[in-house]
Amino acid sequence: MTQLMLPFISPGVTNINHLVSVWESEGRWTYFFGIHPIYTHKSDDQRMFRLTIANLIESGACRQIEIISAFGISKISVIRAQRKLRKYGPEEFFIERRGSRTGGTILTPEVLERAQNLLDTGLSRKEVAEELQVKYDTLRKAICDGRLKDAFHSKSTETKSERTVIDEQAAEGMGTACTRVVERVFAAFGDSSGAPVAFETCLDVPKGGVLCALPALLTNGLLEGAEQFLGTLKGYYKLFHILLLLAFMALCRIKTVEQIRGHAPGEFGKLLGLDRIPEVRCLRQKIKALSTENTAKRWASHLSRYWMDANTQAAGTLYIDGHVRVYHGGLTKPPRRYVSRERLCLRGTTDYWVNDAIGQPFFVIEKAIDPGMLKTIDKDIVPRLLNDIPNQPSQDELIAAPEKCRFIMVFDREGYSPAFFRKMWEKYRISCMTYHKHPGSDWPEEWFHEYEVMMPNGECVTMKLAEMGSKVGTGKNAMWMREIRKLTQSGHQTSLISTAFELKRTQVSARMFSRWCQENFFRYMMEHFAIDLLQEYGTEEFPDTEQVVNPAWRILERKRNSIQNKLRYRQARFGEMAMHPQINDNSKKYAKWVNKKANLFEEVEQYEAELSKVKVKIKETSKHITWDNLEDQDKFLHLLPERKRLMDTVKMIAYRAETSMAGILKSETIDMPAARRLLQDLYLTEADILPNPNDKVLTVRVHNASRPAANKALNQLFNELNSAKLCYPGTDMKMKYVLALSGSG
Repeated sequence: MTQLMLPFISPGVTNINHLVSVWESEGRWTYFFGIHPIYTHKSDDQRMFRLTIANLIESGACRQIEIISAFGISKISVIRAQRKLRKYGPEEFFIERRGSRTGGTILTPEVLERAQNLLDTGLSRKEVAEELQVKYDTLRKAICDGRLKDAFHSKSTETKSERTVIDEQAAEGMGTACTRVVERVFAAFGDSSGAPVAFETCLDVPKGGVLCALPALLTNGLLEGAEQFLGTLKGYYKLFHILLLLAFMALCRIKTVEQIRGHAPGEFGKLLGLDRIPEVRCLRQKIKALSTENTAKRWASHLSRYWMDANTQAAGTLYIDGHVRVYHGGLTKPPRRYVSRERLCLRGTTDYWVNDAIGQPFFVIEKAIDPGMLKTIDKDIVPRLLNDIPNQPSQDELIAAPEKCRFIMVFDREGYSPAFFRKMWEKYRISCMTYHKHPGSDWPEEWFHEYEVMMPNGECVTMKLAEMGSKVGTGKNAMWMREIRKLTQSGHQTSLISTAFELKRTQVSARMFSRWCQENFFRYMMEHFAIDLLQEYGTEEFPDTEQVVNPAWRILERKRNSIQNKLRYRQARFGEMAMHPQINDNSKKYAKWVNKKANLFEEVEQYEAELSKVKVKIKETSKHITWDNLEDQDKFLHLLPERKRLMDTVKMIAYRAETSMAGILKSETIDMPAARRLLQDLYLTEADILPNPNDKVLTVRVHNASRPAANKALNQLFNELNSAKLCYPGTDMKMKYVLALSGSG
């Protein structure tokens, strides 16, 4: 009876298959079949290595694909080794070929020494070949023959499997992946100002591609004023560690803190130059510490001014729109709001976002008690914009140029109000722009002419436009404005009104018809960055002096609208019957018509009297009351906002960073959605982290994309990122990005 051998494999070895494994120790590789060693050779002995893999395959112990996967060599190399063993035997691997030279005519000893120095500095093989002006294949052969050593391609670097074993072993001590024990002990006793950033050479780090977003994150203000407004953190993790982690989570589409449990903490820690990231409970505590006493709100305000100062032209035209965050919890019952995307009235909180012409956000204002768009703009947004927007014209400049404005605000039909337009222009010299709510009859088609309109995103489109001055509004609120109409191919005329008197009609049209960028922003942020997500559970009371809409007034207003609609319908029917009377022929049909007309007349009189009574009650009822005068059944609680403000600010930075990177990738063959899709794949791609402290360079070698076209686009992106020459926070090492295609053998 034959006893089967159990596949006992020692920990720390690399498995080739379920029976055969290889172990590296002290510069030697030892191959095991089960628990028995069968081959051994020096780690740099290429001839013995080829003989060993050929023997393993020929004996049936391994398959070609297993050897290729385990050692990362090409299929043709394996086939050549098998062919040599079958045809000539083992001795052929050790016979020098006739006429072979011991050295090279191109890679002379002097050139080899220079090449080795360049490789030791961390340059990729392709870069070394270009520097030496030799063929890439010539350099590769020299490395394979052992004449040169590529430190970043040697087996001495930490692989993912090796790191997994180390992280698991650490779990028996301080915790999973807690390998920097001394620094953690000092931090626990309060004798540390935070862990220093210390990168190690690591291969195949999951989501390592997200490091490519670091220059864009820093440029868009991830650490701008962070310590000034958020303060510092005590313990092992510093402030920039937490902000970087939150930004990387947002870009990797890890939408909640709890979802970080599904990712290896040690692997994610390698992206921060740490042994691991904080656990969920610790991360919540850090976020809480950074978002107390309105610190997150002040930091967001500072970043808004920072973004406006960085792009004064974009800050000249602001897009304002409300977004309802639906609340499905049970802690409180906020008032119902109409949600256009759901076409339902649902409980939630309204956020008013201010964006630029391509959808990039500047700031957001939360309104748990929503007074409406116009009041929010007047009381909250306009004072902030007057204070924050740079390069506004002076009062003397405004007097000298009657058509000049401070800046332009664009919104949808919810903001249509001639009285509001008049107030903004006469009081502040702010131009407003929206769609005409009551455009009237169509204009003659011969008024329209074709114009080339340059959109803010760089796209040039052809529009049929016509313009005419229009007096909008009635009474004292009436105002002459610019009315511009766009004629579509179907014959529909889209009308917009504006007080931007100094702009050309093509410029006004480009700004108004770019408003869809903000709608796309809401949809994209909900899907990819979860801006509607609740970040903390808890409520707080509203101040007693808070002004709210009187529920009794709202009921009366709703009743008035209902009566008016019924009255208009019956007035229209009665007017139609009066214009087209029935012929009096003493028939039953005429009698029925007379009776119907009389009933309509009575109903009109009845609804008119009822409407008059309701209007009187509305005048006698206050529209707004203070919170303490509100009935208990109408009161609700305010959801805690602080942590969400911090997370929303980080997500805005992440969105702006991704948008700027997508702008670099955008080309004739790659539009903005395709560029974003390419970046989403890049963030999740594995990468090798290769630090070189001597030359102060941190190389991130990203694995290749799925197709050559994507690799070409990423190379273009990396060239732009490398030109920024930004250092990783907490270090003096400059970031350098390469594709594995550029540095592999």
